[in-house]
Amino acid sequence: MRRRWVKVLAIVVVVLAVLGTVVDRLADNYAEQQAAQLAQQKYGYGQGTTDGYTHVAIDGFPFLTQALSGQLDHVTLDAGNFTLDTSEHPQGGYLNVRRLTLDLHDLQVTSLTARSAQAQLVTGDLTLSYQDLSGVVTRLMSRGGALTVGPAPGSNEQEARIRVTGAWDGRQVDAVGSLLAQGDEIEIQVPGVGQGSYDYPVTLPSGVGFDAATSTATGVDVHLVGHQVLLGSSAYGR
Repeated sequence: MRRRWVKVLAIVVVVLAVLGTVVDRLADNYAEQQAAQLAQQKYGYGQGTTDGYTHVAIDGFPFLTQALSGQLDHVTLDAGNFTLDTSEHPQGGYLNVRRLTLDLHDLQVTSLTARSAQAQLVTGDLTLSYQDLSGVVTRLMSRGGALTVGPAPGSNEQEARIRVTGAWDGRQVDAVGSLLAQGDEIEIQVPGVGQGSYDYPVTLPSGVGFDAATSTATGVDVHLVGHQVLLGSSAYGR
């Protein structure tokens, strides 16, 4: 009889543990979906293209313990295939962002009603492919021919060097331009091709900014960093 009671108790404990895990995962998934929707609303991530996306992942287990304490160790936001544009650009002057990742460390939830929090440290990367850069440079700067953007040596801190080749104004060009990432803006400029420079503001959490830009083999990688960053419905950047 005692063995049967112990067996029943063990089964009950296992069932409760499984149910607790299921509830914890359901709560975690719900919180991730809500955070992704908030990021889409505030930033416009995942919008402007048919294949845009925004995902949020909350690390750590159990989630409910973190949520009740108001402390989250690590949250990752992953968004991609969304567009940047302003009313000042000519039609077709949009710039597609291939991918944006934000790693938020040591989050403290400051208000449940306002869905706001503060991250002690935010790091991340924004990736622009040469295919997308070629598209926007062609749409904005070309005169009767396609332009191709590729890597160029000499990236320096927040300025990535790019090479633009192709037909322009009835002649072949091979020019070195720059992609400057400062604050929350990206500026594309190619001397001798097109007119002036083209700026693209990127909506980021308040306190997060670009601190490095590098030309790689496949595109331009822009690094972001921020300290004591406020997040939430009343604390997001523009």
